[in-house]
Amino acid sequence: MRQIVCISTSNYYPLPTSKQHIMSRLSDAEILYFDPPITHIARFKDKSAKERLKAYKTSTKVPEAKSPLTVYAMPPVLPFFNKWRWVNRRNQKKLAKFVKQKMRQHGFENPILWVYNYTAADLIQHIPHSAVIYHCVDRHSGYPSKLMNPVLVDDMDADLCKQADLVLVTAAGLRTRLAPLCRDLRLMPNGVDFDRFHSTEPLPVPDDMAAIPRPIFGFSGAIQEWIDIGLIAHTAKARPDWSFAFASWTLPGVDDSVLKGLPNIHMLGRKPFADVPQYVNAFDVCLHPGHDNELSRDVSPLKFYEYLATGKPIVSTPQPQQVQQYADIIHIAITPDEFVTACENALQDDGKAELRVDAARQCSWASRVAMIEDILTASGL
Repeated sequence: MRQIVCISTSNYYPLPTSKQHIMSRLSDAEILYFDPPITHIARFKDKSAKERLKAYKTSTKVPEAKSPLTVYAMPPVLPFFNKWRWVNRRNQKKLAKFVKQKMRQHGFENPILWVYNYTAADLIQHIPHSAVIYHCVDRHSGYPSKLMNPVLVDDMDADLCKQADLVLVTAAGLRTRLAPLCRDLRLMPNGVDFDRFHSTEPLPVPDDMAAIPRPIFGFSGAIQEWIDIGLIAHTAKARPDWSFAFASWTLPGVDDSVLKGLPNIHMLGRKPFADVPQYVNAFDVCLHPGHDNELSRDVSPLKFYEYLATGKPIVSTPQPQQVQQYADIIHIAITPDEFVTACENALQDDGKAELRVDAARQCSWASRVAMIEDILTASGL
């Protein structure tokens, strides 16, 4: 049985990302999953972070995982590790001590280190391991932050690639950028929890959507830097008889003021993951607008595959690049006016709903993990 130590960038609970979907489906493995640490000053910005300061003292077993999987929170660390490398090195030595303690408790000796966090460039040298897998799901330096030195983050990213036995990337842009640094790099786009999002029977319309006039053009998930919400605002102004529903939340630093004050924009807020399929299935058309910039070329949004699984029409920009392989079953627009026209066309039955569902089925997390396990086997891991 493989022993895997996963150093993640996402807390295992409550919102599943690609990390949880993959780790919970790996077979023939025992997995220790480490949530990312918070800093000692996090509680001053976020009151809820206070509880996380002591979370490392407990553990959680994941009963639904295919293999034994235990979740630990990391102990808190010093801030400003994205600005000064010496701070990150000090933090990682502390975290390594904690990880090794948990490894001993579980009888781990030389596990595979499966890391998502670029800061682990300064961690892996302190932990016994048989191999390192770097699973890169983002251009980490692409997200603006006053607490980050992008050059330093890219340097740590590069150092981690050079140390890794295998690098998995989720987007073609990441492959282009990182391939020269890697011994073995594979493109592995994100996937979808197909059975959760695909339904052969109509799902009940959520209460907060019942009174919204149709047609409803919908967006789910986080409003991030790479999302071009200006396209949606332009369409909402051009067609005031249409409704636009956001089952989503806006990340810090993202300006969503262009949406405010428009009477046909409905901001429904963040939804529990279990409820998201109900919202997406209630959309008449799913919206997937991305900016034409470097950041959008380096992402692989889960929402796109979730949209496909419903069979609903999708209107998207050509970014992220991954959508272009589905150009024959979705509607792609470049300019704002083309986006309006694409939305009009999407309201007509194109007879391609089953083709979208079939495409999503091929991108299920079960399929993705099977491909990953084949790579591990072929690589001797």
